[in-house]
Amino acid sequence: MARQMLIDTYGRVATDLRVSLTDRCNLRCTYCMPEEGLSWLAKPDLLTDEEIVRLVRVAVTALGVTEVRFTGGEPLLRPGLVGIVQECAALEPRPQLSLTTNGIGLGRTAAALKEAGLDRVNVSLDTLRPEVFKTLTRRDRHKDVLAGLAAAHEAGLTPVKVNSVLMPGHNADEAPDLLAWAVAHDYELRFIEQMPLDAQHGWKREGMITAGDILASLRTRFTLTEEEAGERGSAPAERWLVDGGPHRVGVIGSVTRPFCAACDRTRLTADGQIRTCLFASEETDLRAALRSGAPDEELARIWRQAMWGKKAGSGLDDPAFLQPQRPMSAIGG
Repeated sequence: MARQMLIDTYGRVATDLRVSLTDRCNLRCTYCMPEEGLSWLAKPDLLTDEEIVRLVRVAVTALGVTEVRFTGGEPLLRPGLVGIVQECAALEPRPQLSLTTNGIGLGRTAAALKEAGLDRVNVSLDTLRPEVFKTLTRRDRHKDVLAGLAAAHEAGLTPVKVNSVLMPGHNADEAPDLLAWAVAHDYELRFIEQMPLDAQHGWKREGMITAGDILASLRTRFTLTEEEAGERGSAPAERWLVDGGPHRVGVIGSVTRPFCAACDRTRLTADGQIRTCLFASEETDLRAALRSGAPDEELARIWRQAMWGKKAGSGLDDPAFLQPQRPMSAIGG
């Protein structure tokens, strides 16, 4: 099948595929879901391992995707994860493979994932304080995340990136401590502005800790030098050298400093829907076509058509932004 690109009407080309493997999670982060959890997807609604691999193959071999990131929910809860990674690593051309995780299961899986072909990981960790972690996640698993990070680094899943969200009243003062810790452990830290991802719709723009706030806090302890023009490319994070380098810190200002004009992402939800944006209110069903026997060429056509209709922006920079109603845990970050 001839390769074509996932291009939209604004000239953006999607080469980065985010694949949600499950909507389930073993944490209950206050900015993501309610304490009691959500109504999880029924197993028949989830894509099978074979269906995921097939759709990734279509994306890579027919649509120009060069990077694949597995997300959730919590992707380490997917029983067939190692096999999925192994099959995707065998594709030609081989895509770059990464994983976004809360890190709890990495201690026992990092080595196997590296052997299967995973290139690197992003681990979510918002605090260095166990008691704050317990408050934010409603689980007492801080030490397991630290162990998972260490295991990922030892396995060579590098650069190990750490994603942190700062929230007023919890960890707002921790930015300098988190960066000092990341530099000491050779992790690459990324701060992410809190986004409206909570199913209980508790997010408020007022009082949120902005990218500007984070940078001001970091500069009380570190000298930050913005990276050279052009180095960022389509990456969502603005990056700075820390005290002259070589370590870097990134800030993803999704709300106050949106990067939609350079977006190169396409998303596949856990139940087989195409999302052109994390905050899109529309989806395109690939699962139905897949299960009705559609050939790869037809799946690619549906995908291209969906991406052609991608909107100019996420809408997050609009004060009147309304959150999408679909739970975000099945869509992936």
